[in-house]
Amino acid sequence: MNERHPPAVETLLKQAGALIETFGRPLTTEALRSALQEYRLQLRAGKEPIADPQLLAQAAQQLQAWTQPSLQPVINATGVILHTNLGRAPLSRAALQAMQAASQGYANLEFDLESGKRGSRLIHAEKLLQKLTGAEAALVVNNCAAAALLALSALAKGHYALIARSQLVEIGGGFRVPDVMKQSGAKLFEIGATNKVRLSDYAEALQTIAQKSTQNPPPALLLRVHTSNFKIIGFTEEPSLSEITQFAHQHQLIVMEDLGSGTLLDTAAYGLEHEPTAQEALAAGVDVLFFSGDKLLGGPQAGILLGRHSLLEKIKKHPLARALRADKTRLAALNATLLHYLKNEAEREIPIWRMMAEAPESLRRRALAWQSRAGQGEVLAAHSTIGGGSLPGQSLPTWVWSLNPPSAEKFLARLRQQTPPVIARIENDRVLLDPRTVLPEQDEIVWQTAQKILFHKPQPKETQ
Repeated sequence: MNERHPPAVETLLKQAGALIETFGRPLTTEALRSALQEYRLQLRAGKEPIADPQLLAQAAQQLQAWTQPSLQPVINATGVILHTNLGRAPLSRAALQAMQAASQGYANLEFDLESGKRGSRLIHAEKLLQKLTGAEAALVVNNCAAAALLALSALAKGHYALIARSQLVEIGGGFRVPDVMKQSGAKLFEIGATNKVRLSDYAEALQTIAQKSTQNPPPALLLRVHTSNFKIIGFTEEPSLSEITQFAHQHQLIVMEDLGSGTLLDTAAYGLEHEPTAQEALAAGVDVLFFSGDKLLGGPQAGILLGRHSLLEKIKKHPLARALRADKTRLAALNATLLHYLKNEAEREIPIWRMMAEAPESLRRRALAWQSRAGQGEVLAAHSTIGGGSLPGQSLPTWVWSLNPPSAEKFLARLRQQTPPVIARIENDRVLLDPRTVLPEQDEIVWQTAQKILFHKPQPKETQ
């Protein structure tokens, strides 16, 4: 090769058969041109140009970087069950299989098999939700924030919506309840104090609204919002849900509730505080409620709306309903998840409930196995958390594999650089890996990955 002139890209392409087969000719050509541009810059700088094989290797690195997906699987060893940054609830095998079956070919998403005519996608999860919760009607949209926006837009646009000041929350990503209410066209009317709310506050609000100009529209609904990832404790007071619904219905107000996680099971059975269930909210008289599908339900990302048939019909017919609707894979995964509840197998089949149900002794055995096989660290008692804005301040006893590398932060960074990345946490300058949130089939990967980092000395960087 002429050391002072770069090879032609056509020459390199003849040597790049493997790259072309893997990445395609157009992308490989672009990568080679990028490598040649670097070659020319070296020549102009008076540096020794690299050889053809190195050009091919440089192009291969570029191709890998270009085609590496930004979204990739990770192993969650943090002990946070519903880790929002890591995708919240992992799906059951049945849910994954249902998604694959619905997406690898065609499906009767909006086709009535009995009549042979156009059908509705809205029916696919509704019957299961009705049977599980006792709701008159149900609707699935793409997430809980979408459910809130849609319900308020359909039922409260241009009208007052009464909400306690204690529930004007902000959750992850800067999502604020007052902002979504404003976007929906509902008029926010704050009730009570941050820590004290009484029925008399609601009554006073209705009187205030009535005394205003007769041109002002009457209040439409009373909204309750789950406080998600914080709690107000101490000197507090709030009416019960039954008291609120009774008051609201006496004044012809719709009661709407954002349940947040919306569990269908009693969390108290797992040593946690009782989280209000969808069934309880409906039984207490809530007219419309909504919650997430990928939190304590343990299914795909979704916003699930339940409630009175007449109100759900209005919501379904709102123009936003089409913009926020769920696709076939989401509906398939949700149906499979709901069937686990219907068949009384949620604790066995849904990963997050299996994680919550796993006994501390089982977790200790797994952590000890990691320690023994890697030959490093110790096993300590610790606590796992629920996450995802569910059950704030609540935790479950666990056992963790504790490591004490020279730099905990650098060790965590190296864990994240592996394939697949392993995500752990730091406490008291030690790296903790919690088996509660590690799927059983991932156990071997966890200890092998950590062992590789523990016994591998990083090579010194080459002089640039």
